[in-house]
Amino acid sequence: MARKKTGGAGELFFLPLGGSGEIGTNLNVYGYDGKWMIVDCGVSFGDESMPMIDVVMPDPQWIEDRRDDLVGIVVTHGHEDHVGAIHYLWQRLRCPVWASPFAAAILKNKLHEVGLQRQVPVTVVNPGSRFSVGPFDLEFISLTHSIPEPNALAIRTPAGTVLHTGDWKLDPDPLISGPADLDSLRRVGNEGVLALVGDSTNVFSRGHSGSEGEVRANLIGLLQRFTGRVAVTCFATNVARMESVALAAEAAERSVALVGRSLWRIEKAARELGYLKGIRPFLTDHDSAYVPADKVLYMCTGSQGEPRAALARIAAQDHPHVKLGPGDAVLFSSRVIPGNEKSIFRLQNELVRLGVELVTERECHIHVSGHPAREELQTMYQLVRPRIAIPVHGEARHVREHCALARACGVAETLAIDNGAMVRLAPGPVEVVDHIPTGRLAVDGQALEGGPRLVRLDSELIRDRRRMVFNGSAVCTMAVDRKGRLLGDPQVTALGLLDSEHFAEEHELVVEAARDAFENLPAAARLDDDTAKEAIRRAVRRQLKEMLGHKPITTVHLVRV
Repeated sequence: MARKKTGGAGELFFLPLGGSGEIGTNLNVYGYDGKWMIVDCGVSFGDESMPMIDVVMPDPQWIEDRRDDLVGIVVTHGHEDHVGAIHYLWQRLRCPVWASPFAAAILKNKLHEVGLQRQVPVTVVNPGSRFSVGPFDLEFISLTHSIPEPNALAIRTPAGTVLHTGDWKLDPDPLISGPADLDSLRRVGNEGVLALVGDSTNVFSRGHSGSEGEVRANLIGLLQRFTGRVAVTCFATNVARMESVALAAEAAERSVALVGRSLWRIEKAARELGYLKGIRPFLTDHDSAYVPADKVLYMCTGSQGEPRAALARIAAQDHPHVKLGPGDAVLFSSRVIPGNEKSIFRLQNELVRLGVELVTERECHIHVSGHPAREELQTMYQLVRPRIAIPVHGEARHVREHCALARACGVAETLAIDNGAMVRLAPGPVEVVDHIPTGRLAVDGQALEGGPRLVRLDSELIRDRRRMVFNGSAVCTMAVDRKGRLLGDPQVTALGLLDSEHFAEEHELVVEAARDAFENLPAAARLDDDTAKEAIRRAVRRQLKEMLGHKPITTVHLVRV
């Protein structure tokens, strides 16, 4: 596709750098009159294909290159996939941030952890408020979700109004935050909405997503049947679920201990903002060790099988204070996020081997999604009546189905896109006018100056690490004199492939291959380090490939004596 000019006067653009064609890792950019605004800036988590990587996020290079025209970041709510990248990326973007009180509290805690609390200007915006960011006239519209203070964002410009839904549902009994502000949605719809950019997560789910009130009632009833220790795991940011667990525990005459740092961070933010009123202080995991088995309930991180979370450590019998076994129960008050199946089922099997009884949403209604099912999506379109629908926060199959649903609801134009699609919303018909290179950054330890080190997932560093995990690595050290004569046998270490004790014959074949490769070189080549090392590297790698079928990362150290 030929590239068209973007950023002209009166043009309105939408550009997802993360969160389109996928679930999570949201980073959306809106542009008007040459100025740009980011909506949400989040992370996702590493998987088995990303060795030593826990956190990944969109690469903001495109908008970083236009930082002088970046007017700010607006956060719709406090989930990690919407706010969790700001403290990693702010040094690159250096712009103000706007967020609701709860999201701001979560963000400020993250900024404090990396020493940016005095540098990042964070403006707290109350739900329902109207405010301006550069040329964008914005309004937070309260919805419901699995976290306090979720907001849709009405983005008004002279070219038209966009409703960016964020993550949402229409919960008739939300428990913590207020109900969805349907009147404001209807009002914005009556004003005229050019485009709706919306959540697609549960587009295949019929009916309604369900209510937190139902989950609370079921948890209260369920806890009465257990006589041993009980652990409940759920998403840490679901303050309504935290309150429900606490009330269910109180009804069962149990004390609640929070197990996992993220739960304590969310609990602190919630209490500071007036949530969890009337809920007794929680125990630490250390204090809970002194509570009788039938009087304790552990609320744990790790519902998605995260290897470093509290529940994984408990299942591995590696937690210093919490032990579970026969007669105990674990309640998974959460859903299986696509892609996490292996890690969750592995965790559940480990718990079963300990003799623990498992209860999941399949056996009992102890979880509801925070995202809209089809009935709620239809209601949204009836209220807002946009001319254009652009589904996001969904994989390709979700996006296509959401487009079909929007058309059935009377939307004139729909657009299925992936990250990097530069969409011109106005003037004229909606159109993809450019494709922007996108990518992922991974948090990989600490940089020399003390901050997090960020590397691209497609970098040579990560590619080599992935190859080492699946193919091993080999190091060959050879000592030679200044005349090109070999001094002793080559020393070969093939990590993850073979060792000299248990695979002596194979090891010797690799040593011989290295020796022969060097000695068969012409005299002049033996004096050239680069030529000699490359010949040895190829020979060692070829021998290992022939014997084992692997192509390891191979390194040669040539020592001149």
